[in-house]
Amino acid sequence: MFYYLSQVISKSYVMAEMEVRKLLHDPTELVMRAVQPILWLGIFGQAMSKIRAIPTEGFSYLQFITPGILTQSVTFVAVFYGLAIIWERDMGLLPKFLATPTPRLAFVLGKMISAGFRGLTQAVIIFLFALLMQVHLQFNFVSILGTVLIIMLGASFFTGLSMIIAAIVKTRERFMGIGQLITLPLFFASNAIYPISIMPAWLKVVANVNPLSYMVDGLRSLLVTGDLTRLPFDLLILTIAALAIAILSAYMYPKVMR
Repeated sequence: MFYYLSQVISKSYVMAEMEVRKLLHDPTELVMRAVQPILWLGIFGQAMSKIRAIPTEGFSYLQFITPGILTQSVTFVAVFYGLAIIWERDMGLLPKFLATPTPRLAFVLGKMISAGFRGLTQAVIIFLFALLMQVHLQFNFVSILGTVLIIMLGASFFTGLSMIIAAIVKTRERFMGIGQLITLPLFFASNAIYPISIMPAWLKVVANVNPLSYMVDGLRSLLVTGDLTRLPFDLLILTIAALAIAILSAYMYPKVMR
């Protein structure tokens, strides 16, 4: 058991390092991914802040929405990570990976860590843009550490979900369609751009089982409100979700070949 865990940890690091090197060699993806959250903050956030119709617990709407846009950006990056699995299969790389003695869980965790790193780069871009717009956020050791942890856990969950989808649909075209079908409903059925309290009853139920809501809630408590009462619960839910999806993804990973 100890040998297996040591192999998972070491091989996960190798896989994550390989994925990060791909990103460093082609950073244009980060620039393209930054456009959408900047538009949400710069246009949607500015416009909605003038209406003042959405209750934001005494904070400005731009403060309220920034954690939600960060969560959206991380989620969108992670959900489409399954495309890499299909691409590796089409390029003939996946059979070679599966032929190695590397634990399947290490492949999955490597992808999850890499997605988390990409999410952290998105966070830096969004925070810099928020500062340019004079959006007041709380930056201290606890908030930064908590933000990193939530981004890593959230990115891990949605990366695992995307890998399961890739194993089921097996084609890039179908994956893109299902990815779009999942991401937008997840985003709008959360507390990213409006509080759960103003939702209809049925949507409140959906929002309360949506992992994206717990990401937003944790980030908002760290960066905006400073009320950390619910933070342990948010982290617990995200941790359980990430571990469960990692195990299921490791089981489904070889099925991409079938």
